[in-house]
Amino acid sequence: MDSGHTAWMLTASALVLLMTPGLAFFYGGLVRARNVISTLMYSFIAMAVVSIVWVLWGYSLAFGEGSEVVGDFSLFGLSGIDVNDEYGDSGIPTLLFVVFQMMFAIITPALITGAFVERFKFTTYLIFLVLWVSIVYAPVAHWVWGGGWISEVGGGALDFAGGTVVHVNAGVAAVAAALLVGKRRAPGAEPHNVPYVVLGAALLWFGWFGFNAGSGLAADALGVNAFLVTNTAAAAAALTWGLISQVQTGRMSAVGVASGAVAGLVAITPASGYVGVLGALAIGAGAGLLCYVAVYLRARTQIDDALEVFAVHGVGGIWGAIATGIFAVAAIGGAAGAIEGNGGQVVTQAVAVVATMAYSFVVTLVILKVLDLIPGLGLRVSSAAEDSGLDIAAHGERAVVSDGAD
Repeated sequence: MDSGHTAWMLTASALVLLMTPGLAFFYGGLVRARNVISTLMYSFIAMAVVSIVWVLWGYSLAFGEGSEVVGDFSLFGLSGIDVNDEYGDSGIPTLLFVVFQMMFAIITPALITGAFVERFKFTTYLIFLVLWVSIVYAPVAHWVWGGGWISEVGGGALDFAGGTVVHVNAGVAAVAAALLVGKRRAPGAEPHNVPYVVLGAALLWFGWFGFNAGSGLAADALGVNAFLVTNTAAAAAALTWGLISQVQTGRMSAVGVASGAVAGLVAITPASGYVGVLGALAIGAGAGLLCYVAVYLRARTQIDDALEVFAVHGVGGIWGAIATGIFAVAAIGGAAGAIEGNGGQVVTQAVAVVATMAYSFVVTLVILKVLDLIPGLGLRVSSAAEDSGLDIAAHGERAVVSDGAD
């Protein structure tokens, strides 16, 4: 075992876990005041539910031998993994790899919740978490990272830290959820707490260094480069979004800059182990522009993706995956992109994106439709609960209680 790699990966795992509370605050600030606890709880409870699913069967389905489509149950309950086992020749314990990957599994379904906040049944959500991680997330993770077919097609799609596995996957699932749950009774409310939004984005930005720089599983030069390009892309996207907002409205929105930073972080995720700073600048600026346009266009549809999950994570993830095939530099990650004459890598990236989108959309629709048809479950809260707010209706608590008699 390498103590340096192990120490870094323990830290990186903790950083990735911190992203889920960061997401909770980011989303929580964007909703109405009467739905803050509900929104925070969607993310926070994922830390509990998915952790249990992952150690029981999720890791086995994602990284067990199985087939090219999905793993198996040979590692159920992490059976057969000794505390001293090394993961490949990485120099870190296999159990540490389990922990690191668990954090990715936790945040991915939490991302989806931005599409259905303020109207989704919490009890149904608990069941959805178990099913979605097991049937959607684990197989896609297996395709890309567990020896599945996407890691082999066209020489292998490049996804260093989860552009397809996490962001495209969650972004497309969010569209399916928004379609089935339906529009809020009163969509379009102003964010209730912009400081929460900025705090959440800052925590995401901070945690993302573990997300990306940790994905090489080593404290080495590749990790340093991933750290640098992650920060560069986030900065470029935040600035691009802010400047577009300034030109269009005459003001630079704090929510917009925070959203731009997240878009840049999303887009650099698959590329962080393969591109240099110039590629990161292009990816970040592209994400700021494309995700801004996606938010603008989504508002003109009938799909109530409340917190713009697809516009930021879906579009950002798609752009990032394709851009990885464009800007990959062989001297950095061992894979050449179109700028170095390997245009075929873009095609391979596109195949991975389309396959992930199709699978995630269809299976998420099926899961939610089945849950909606089960007596006593259903997807949506009552009109009265929606109007009064889910904090009281689902949790019996309020986010802020004044010092007065109430």
